[in-house]
Amino acid sequence: MLGFDVVDLGPADYPDPGETAPAFTRPLVTDEFWEDRSLSALVDECDGPTILVFTPMTGSFLAKYVWDELTARDWDERAGQVVGLTASTPYEVTRFIEDNDYPFRFFADPSNEVAESYGIAHDLDGMTGISEPRVAFFAIDADRTVESAWVATDWPEFPDYDDLETDLGLE
Repeated sequence: MLGFDVVDLGPADYPDPGETAPAFTRPLVTDEFWEDRSLSALVDECDGPTILVFTPMTGSFLAKYVWDELTARDWDERAGQVVGLTASTPYEVTRFIEDNDYPFRFFADPSNEVAESYGIAHDLDGMTGISEPRVAFFAIDADRTVESAWVATDWPEFPDYDDLETDLGLE
């Protein structure tokens, strides 16, 4: 069995509820294609909140665990829209969606600049210049105001999904 240590990620300086979510434009990936989209354009097309879910690179067990859980809980049918963001390339994201039959779209951000702008990037141990996002969830309204936020403080860490659904208004 693969073993690992729990690692304290230290403090994060992410947007709190009531603050404006940082703007960005990145490739938005589906199982069929990708195209550059801005967060502003994405939230404008939705009648409910946009749940922006940051996960580590698509090959990680953390990413698979989170997206398997959200799929099993039918988040794609319960939220205005749920969109992922990962530090993987569009090619890797397309393969991740296809291999797992996820009903979600994902922003590809291989530079991890979006996670840095949200204050939730962390360096991978022993890999100079490589970082990825912490597991994090942000409910964002049509004006890009953060309505709710949950950000991991340890690696690995997952939210209590029942509590998170209440906080995000997905009951």
